[in-house]
Amino acid sequence: MSRNIATRRQFLVAASGSLAATALGLCETPPDKRLRLGAPTFAKTQDPEELARAHVALGYRAAYCPKVDITETDRIRAIRDAFTKNDIIISEVGRWLNLLDADPAKRKENLEKVTSGLALADEIGALCCVDIAGSFNEKIWYGPDPRNLTQAFFDATVENARKIIDAVKPKRAKLCYEMMGWSLPDSPDSYLRMLKAVDRPAFGVHLDPCNLINSPERFYKNADLLRECFEKLGPHIVSCHAKDLSWEVEMNVHFVEVGPGLGQVDYAAYLKGLASLPHRPPLMIEHLKTAEDYAAAAKYIRGVGEKIGLAF
Repeated sequence: MSRNIATRRQFLVAASGSLAATALGLCETPPDKRLRLGAPTFAKTQDPEELARAHVALGYRAAYCPKVDITETDRIRAIRDAFTKNDIIISEVGRWLNLLDADPAKRKENLEKVTSGLALADEIGALCCVDIAGSFNEKIWYGPDPRNLTQAFFDATVENARKIIDAVKPKRAKLCYEMMGWSLPDSPDSYLRMLKAVDRPAFGVHLDPCNLINSPERFYKNADLLRECFEKLGPHIVSCHAKDLSWEVEMNVHFVEVGPGLGQVDYAAYLKGLASLPHRPPLMIEHLKTAEDYAAAAKYIRGVGEKIGLAF
């Protein structure tokens, strides 16, 4: 009898402590519910285990794909095993090339490189291979061109996506196009249309909201834009980029890319959108110059998460 009383007392004490911790916000988020943040580590090593541990040391649980060629089968296996062991997801293999280059030979070469990138992503366990859809601009590979918003552009990007996916037949990784402010897909709806047209399970969405902010309305209402992206594209989103935008005031609209926290992107809305997705796509900080810049960006993002009850 006394043993049962003691057990009940222990249960009540533990329960009351748990409730108090919950009220104070002290309970840790379960590991499978935490968001994954990633960034370059500036680690001066190419050893897979050391690279993985460098991410762990900085509190990251996602990474860009380390430098490796599709032919380096032993190194691919070593990277995959080391990152898996340390619970680091490889978010993406970047292939930043113009799939619509005006030069036919260059266009063919770029298509082959992105195809190889998707094969690498599938082998190494990355979530996706990502590129922009391309550009008809003949001077800047990603630049604006009136033809980038035409049906001809849409059809060409759909054809390229099908060719790449059908050549690789990936079992895990997705091919993704980043949305752009002056090229298709340039909105959640145009990406939905492209997903339907490509009609391949291995075609996914890479979300970079800063690339979508191309007007004062989208700049001021970026939280609404973020919510629309997650509502319409959520199940298809596999990886995301973290950066920010500020408005440099002059006689025309001029948005400037800055580090997270130094602009007007609503990161609370961004993180809530990520948390709403059961598959938890990683959030990858990009385009900063120094380790200190990345550390400040990570601190800001984690701080926003803490304020709204989310953990990384």
